[in-house]
Amino acid sequence: MRKEIVVNVGHGETRAAVLEDRRLAELYIERDEDERVVGNIYKGRVENVLPGMQAAFVNIGLERNAFLYVDDALAHLRNGNGGEANLDRVKVRSIKDVLREGDEVIVQVSKEPIGTKGARVVTNLTLAGRYLVLMPTVEYVGVSRRIQEEAERARLKALAKRLRPKGMGLIVRTIAAGKDEEDLIRDAQFLLKVWDRLRRKAAEAKAPALLYKDYDLVYRLVRDSFTPDVTKFVVDSEEEYRKTLDLLDSLAPNLKERVYRYHEGPPIFEAYQIESEIEKALDRKVWLQSGGYIVIDQTEALVSIDVNTGRYIGSTNLADTVLRTNLEAASEIARQLRLRNFGGIIVVDFIDMESKEHEQMVLRRLEEELRKDKTKTHVLGFTHLGLVEITRKKTKQNVPDILQKPCPHCEGSGRVLSEATVAHRVERELRKLSHTTQAAAFLVEAHPSVAALLIGPGGSNLKRLEKELNRTVYVRGVENRHVEEPSILSGSREEIERQAMPVREGDVVRLKVEEPHISNPKDGIARLEGYVVDIEGAGRKVGQHLDVEITRVFRTYAKARVVSR
Repeated sequence: MRKEIVVNVGHGETRAAVLEDRRLAELYIERDEDERVVGNIYKGRVENVLPGMQAAFVNIGLERNAFLYVDDALAHLRNGNGGEANLDRVKVRSIKDVLREGDEVIVQVSKEPIGTKGARVVTNLTLAGRYLVLMPTVEYVGVSRRIQEEAERARLKALAKRLRPKGMGLIVRTIAAGKDEEDLIRDAQFLLKVWDRLRRKAAEAKAPALLYKDYDLVYRLVRDSFTPDVTKFVVDSEEEYRKTLDLLDSLAPNLKERVYRYHEGPPIFEAYQIESEIEKALDRKVWLQSGGYIVIDQTEALVSIDVNTGRYIGSTNLADTVLRTNLEAASEIARQLRLRNFGGIIVVDFIDMESKEHEQMVLRRLEEELRKDKTKTHVLGFTHLGLVEITRKKTKQNVPDILQKPCPHCEGSGRVLSEATVAHRVERELRKLSHTTQAAAFLVEAHPSVAALLIGPGGSNLKRLEKELNRTVYVRGVENRHVEEPSILSGSREEIERQAMPVREGDVVRLKVEEPHISNPKDGIARLEGYVVDIEGAGRKVGQHLDVEITRVFRTYAKARVVSR
């Protein structure tokens, strides 16, 4: 199987795709406005202890307090009150035996805040390196289950036992298979230095405080996913390309020759046909090659997947048609779970099969495909209702929740792309057009919330975009334009300027005052074909129609004064 990693670095957004035989298998998205907290370690303060829930809420400095379950808090008791021997003497009956309000506790985020729920945290800390995971709070040695050769497992376990610091634990990662002792020693020494810095910071910091922040997306990809079975690592940013090579100097020098800098041509995700695959990852219906299809519905409690034969009518008999469709669906379902990053309970309604042998064939195919998934997943088999139950560990937002938001028009029964997603798409489309057209200027008409993101504070984003494209770009907000449907016009500067700015200095027009100016309430705001007009002294005349003279014209708005006729 050919495996590639493709990285697209944009302004405020980094996207990475893992391709298997040129098909999108995993997608990672990291945005400046959506800070990732999984893996971060904090010094927190216990705000509430709830015996009825056997949990505590811990203030770690985020918007919502983190949730700490009693079983995940025992390491605090072990490390803070006399070690293992003390834990044996204390019979933990309640969370109150472990924590009190006001206690300071060092915790690590194991699950991102999702929806209205705060982050989930644990006191058993882990620090991940390339080959090892250091567990400073438990004495344990383990080897990844994905390393299946018994002789290699025994060798690595013996190495880990020799390297394990006193009172701590080590887990050997899958990528360590075949590595010599020197590689593991360097990794263990690096992790111990990180832990020493963390401990010193914890002793000085006042809760709530961030003690350790997990690395950015590109670093995590190089550390965790850039394994010897990856044939190519392609990135379209010179800065990230250099950083990747620097990281590999210490992590895996032999892989540096597989790193490539993408230079010219269409945007990198279009060149690899990834954009179209992302679009499909948002579709409710996914077609199979045979003509069958699966329907994916996400709810608060679970994800349900229904399998249908669709256009596939088979060539022999009904049982064979059903089996072939279900086998193909099993492979696609495993891929979609990874791609969309669904977690929790997944229920699959395969087409009914009369043969138990056929059911077992479908389950084997599903389990075989899910072995490619690094996230812990269990197939529980067919229920009495003929449904297949799957559980998959939930650690962060899934891809549809990142790229989309509940539709404000249908109050959540449907979904639309978020303004940030649309703004990033417009920027990518402008970059594409700048390669394929000789036009000197562009006019973007978009919903005002999208237009505001494209323009940026004080026009900063617009200036940056014009500098990158070496083109003139006008952006106009249009209130009645759907958030997902911006338009881009191209042409000469004179043509685009005439369309972008419908008024000239000295023009007298009649406009309706829509609202006071947000930062200068004395002035009123009106709009002409989506173009903003700031009317001096009209802040108290909202709803009135006024004759105004245009006094000054700018790229994104005009100034005006009231005149009498």
